[in-house]
Amino acid sequence: MASKRISFLAFFLLWAKVMNWKVPTLHVRICQWLEFCDDPVRVLMVFRGAAKSTIYAVYKAWQLYNDPTWVSLIWAADGPLSKKLTRDTINVLRRHPLCGGMLPTKPGAQMFWVTGANDARNASMTAVGVNQNVTSARARDIDYDDVEVPKNIRTAEARENLRAKIQESTFILVPGGRETYIGTPHTHDSIYPEQVAAGAALLKIPLFESSIRYEDTSKRTRYAFPFEPGEDGIYVIVGIHKAARLLKEGDDYTIEKSAILPEGYGSIVFQQPPGAVLDIYARCAWPERFTRADIEKRRKKTRTLNYWDSQYMLEAKPITESRLDPEHIKAYDMHPRLETANRAVRMMLGSVQIFSGRAYWDPAKGKVGGDTSAFSLILDDGYGNHYWHVAQGLVGEMAEFDDSKNTRITGGQVMQIAELVRRFNIVHIEVETNGLGNFMPQLLLRALKQEGLRCGVKEHIARTNKNERILAGLEPPMKSGVLWAHVDVLNGPMWDEMKDWNPAVKEQPDGYLDSGSGAILAAPVRINYLVGKPTAGNDKDWRQSAGVHEVTFEN
Repeated sequence: MASKRISFLAFFLLWAKVMNWKVPTLHVRICQWLEFCDDPVRVLMVFRGAAKSTIYAVYKAWQLYNDPTWVSLIWAADGPLSKKLTRDTINVLRRHPLCGGMLPTKPGAQMFWVTGANDARNASMTAVGVNQNVTSARARDIDYDDVEVPKNIRTAEARENLRAKIQESTFILVPGGRETYIGTPHTHDSIYPEQVAAGAALLKIPLFESSIRYEDTSKRTRYAFPFEPGEDGIYVIVGIHKAARLLKEGDDYTIEKSAILPEGYGSIVFQQPPGAVLDIYARCAWPERFTRADIEKRRKKTRTLNYWDSQYMLEAKPITESRLDPEHIKAYDMHPRLETANRAVRMMLGSVQIFSGRAYWDPAKGKVGGDTSAFSLILDDGYGNHYWHVAQGLVGEMAEFDDSKNTRITGGQVMQIAELVRRFNIVHIEVETNGLGNFMPQLLLRALKQEGLRCGVKEHIARTNKNERILAGLEPPMKSGVLWAHVDVLNGPMWDEMKDWNPAVKEQPDGYLDSGSGAILAAPVRINYLVGKPTAGNDKDWRQSAGVHEVTFEN
């Protein structure tokens, strides 16, 4: 950029005077960061309703005022959305006291050149949607203004498509160019924290600087807040959507100072347990605009806690209401082992004895981009805990044979299952026989028999609605705190599938959830025998007793 003719803050204050705005400290902070942050990739995340895009339009006008040869590409979720920023910038250039004569007679909202621009091919500002063709474009700035919105991040595939489009910036930016992301996260797998993790500069301003949440408030009447209240005091909110209330000190609660925590810390004390999710906040970023009445109104209009957290507290969460959250599943990192004594078999998971188990297979073709052929194994202890030990996607043909006569199975999905049966001593498998699975039980039995494995196979016809079945299998143990999962399951595709899953959507990736719920709903089968042949030589034990033999199934 050419030498600054005026600072951005001064430019913005002049425009605020034209518009008769009162400029809060929040906006001064944003102005200074935009002017002085020179990192090649920047992320501006400010809570919903804070006028970040409005400020950014003034910033784009200031860039062109200082250097009319500046070339920017505005990239948004779609064309109409991207034009909002260019229209706003045109309005500033037309009316700002320092920008007289900079615009042509009829500037276009999609692209326009200011007086003094020297690139006939690339406009001073060009507005495009993320799915529009920008192959031949060149720019010194790419501004991603609300490029992530609910409609383009609903599935992992949609988010991958968004990232693929954004990669085009590699070919658009001139050497030394800069990217700026402006928006709020709309999913757990948001592009904004991903950019920050990759080294992007960040200015993040949530609605409240300090916060703490209590979800289980059915028993206690005292809740601590480990931060100092600001000049505007403490904000205490219970519930979400229509039942939400912003409570009043003295009427609904009292504040007691802490004798053990640092000065200013304290506790909220109720007469009766609140019985709803409780949020305690402090230091509102814009208290003049976001009054207590306005905050309560916004909370009542917000349908889910995830939406509130993502749009106002800038936490990367899916904004749709999901009844399944993998963060509620407990993790473990050990594999089961088998012990045999006096011809009896016992399975142990660490120090816990596993009494029963069952597996569930939802067959699919296992092709890239198609439905997942998902296989899940659930183990049970004697205390009512379920251990989701395997959630594996099977690939390839259902079975591969050694010759044209199909006499011996040499590979395919059924052999992948046979290996899992051998490894984890699986004694029973239910196979969903809807559609493609109709012929799979017999084929799987053939493979197990060929490998010398004693494992029961049962056909299962799924008659209930799949989403209802997933909820019926997974929600109760998750809500009760008895569902565990191996770290390999949690680190695999199941995590994102559950995060994205919406019970109101009919067609969505749900193979792992379907197989996991199917295994939980299946009748448990006691583990009391070895599915394969015991280790050779056990009958020649030199000890007087039969002894104890361990077979470890760890990698």
